[in-house]
Amino acid sequence: MKIAIIPARGGSKRIPRKNIKDFFGKPLIAHSIQTAIKSKLFDKIIVSTDDEEIANIAKSYGAEVLKRPKNLADDFTPTIPVIAHAIESTCKDLSEIKAVCCIYATAPFIQASFLQEAYKKLLTCKSDYCFSATSFAFPIQRAIKLKHDSVEMFYPEHFNTRSQDLEEAYHDAGQFYWGTPQAWCENRIIFSKNSSVVILPRHLVQDIDTIEDWKRAEIMYRVLQDESFI
Repeated sequence: MKIAIIPARGGSKRIPRKNIKDFFGKPLIAHSIQTAIKSKLFDKIIVSTDDEEIANIAKSYGAEVLKRPKNLADDFTPTIPVIAHAIESTCKDLSEIKAVCCIYATAPFIQASFLQEAYKKLLTCKSDYCFSATSFAFPIQRAIKLKHDSVEMFYPEHFNTRSQDLEEAYHDAGQFYWGTPQAWCENRIIFSKNSSVVILPRHLVQDIDTIEDWKRAEIMYRVLQDESFI
């Protein structure tokens, strides 16, 4: 059995009701649910939520719903315990579960093809996790920080290093995380040598935490409606 778990609590602060805010004609979470369905990978697609409205919307788009306890629904709860709770609530025998994919509710650019690729890679590499990542647009070795209106480099030794001579860096794309049920339930670290990644093109990656992020995502989504761009 393969399970998709979409964590979606109701208490978003910076963008109120973010998980169900309308994004191009449907609630934001619907994009994740529909892509999970389209992938044809999952025996169960479960939305873990503490919010009745989110639960009703999730059901209307074809997902099952798991009520999340209050102690796992505050601003400081990390993702792994939420997924572990959903796994343990769904199936008492972990041997019955082949893989579990956490899909974020705020991932309107998620693609079924990348979910499928990552699942295959999880099995091939025998990883704890396989998740989506993308490259930084600018060399992180030449990043700067501001202190009292003055500028400092994080890595001043690279001031004269050519960009093309610096090692490329990547970051979590914030879309999905395949993992073994054992990895989730044993709270194993995702960003480790026991994980693998599927690299996404940068034009399909946008974290949505602030209003500025939301506006940028809308612009990107409009552009992507032109299929010739993808």
